Amino acid sequence: MKLYHGSNVPVNVPDLKHSKPYKDFGRGFYLSADRKQAVGMGEQKLSQIKQGSVYVSTFLFDESVMTSGELKVKIFDDYSEEWVNFIIANRSYDRKQPVHDYDIVYGPIADDGVTYQLRRYEGGVISLERLLTELRYPKGITFQYFFGTERALKCLKRI
Repeated sequence: MKLYHGSNVPVNVPDLKHSKPYKDFGRGFYLSADRKQAVGMGEQKLSQIKQGSVYVSTFLFDESVMTSGELKVKIFDDYSEEWVNFIIANRSYDRKQPVHDYDIVYGPIADDGVTYQLRRYEGGVISLERLLTELRYPKGITFQYFFGTERALKCLKRI
């Protein structure tokens, strides 16, 4: 299958040293099977960095790796309390990072207001159930792939 990574620079060889910590699934390389979603991520990155252009790098991924047992994989098929708690743990500056040892994580993309909503939840302003509702992506469910180890990155072939 084809996976896409949107950024303000082309990515020929993904590496973890350029990955930022405290993201939804932790420090790693994020991709989407939806090219439009990757373009949107590139536009978001460009708006933050203010240099470069929107680039979408395309990779081939043999998705049989997800069930082969060769790598440690976590799959979230839908929004759930487990998914929310996983995001909370990965985005928490108070927890030792990384909080998990998965090679690949697949699951829904959270709404862009994650940080704001997490602060509201941690401050007791909203419940866990309300947080789950607030983190749902308003344009419909869209999934992301997280590659968090060198072993996982070796499964990607740039095309």
